[in-house]
Amino acid sequence: MDAKKVLVTGGAGFVGSHLCERLIAEGHEVICLDNFMTGSRGNVEHLLSNPKFSLIEKDVQQPFFAKVDWIFNLACPASPKHYQLDPVATVRTNVLGILNMLDLAKATGARILQASTSEVYGDPLEHPQKETYWGNVNPISKRGCYDEGKRCAETLCFDYHREYGVDIKVIRIFNTYGPRMAKDDGRVVSNFILQALRGEDLTIYGDGSYTRSFQYVDDLIDGMLSMMLTEDFTGPVNIGNPDEFTLNQLSDLVLKLSGSISGVSYLPAVLHDPKQRKPDISLAKEKLDWEPKIPLHEGLAKTVAYFKRIL
Repeated sequence: MDAKKVLVTGGAGFVGSHLCERLIAEGHEVICLDNFMTGSRGNVEHLLSNPKFSLIEKDVQQPFFAKVDWIFNLACPASPKHYQLDPVATVRTNVLGILNMLDLAKATGARILQASTSEVYGDPLEHPQKETYWGNVNPISKRGCYDEGKRCAETLCFDYHREYGVDIKVIRIFNTYGPRMAKDDGRVVSNFILQALRGEDLTIYGDGSYTRSFQYVDDLIDGMLSMMLTEDFTGPVNIGNPDEFTLNQLSDLVLKLSGSISGVSYLPAVLHDPKQRKPDISLAKEKLDWEPKIPLHEGLAKTVAYFKRIL
């Protein structure tokens, strides 16, 4: 494959930094665009000395131009704690951000990948979730800024594709974890690990029976690159791990891997928090020849080791 010039918005974030790292390793030239709202310069500091990597501090809500071959649009806070801090900014990032990136793709002929989310399915009435499912989303809930912002971004991608012939790729990312997760992002994996390492009770909202499917970040990056390289397929396509775990099972595994003697505390369930989440990845297997390879215990062990280092 020829080397590409690649723009990664949100490139200093958890997932974005792993993507930048992989692209550089594969010989591509990378422009990382980030406003550091939730991303960190430290996540990409090891790439700054590489002549094929450049870091630009800029908000994706503002127009940006560079002659690029590929665009990965990852810019947006992804944890409820962060995207609910400024819900209007979250909507603006999702909608104005993708508009700016689609305009750039239209102007340059670049292929663009939109990092959408399993949150477009809301609290699903279909299980597992297929790409043909339209979702069960409350547009006026506190989660709506993210859920509906991502849904609107998907709409815009397909409108630009139909109206202007923009070369789009849309993936729906399911729960992803791994090194470089922010300590304060409020997500269940990082919360559990940090609480375990600090000797605090692990906090579960609800009775622990809610389920999630946890994908290690390396598997996600494989899926993103497979999607970008695929011809004649726009998506949307689910990129996630179909192995389903209850929060009780996750807490037990974190306590075991961390060697912690912490207990577990149960608090009232969070309003509109999905009760179950599991991707149907049949389409990804068919179109991308992709499926996750890293089991939860292996990925969690690496993530626990990372948080031990940074603490």
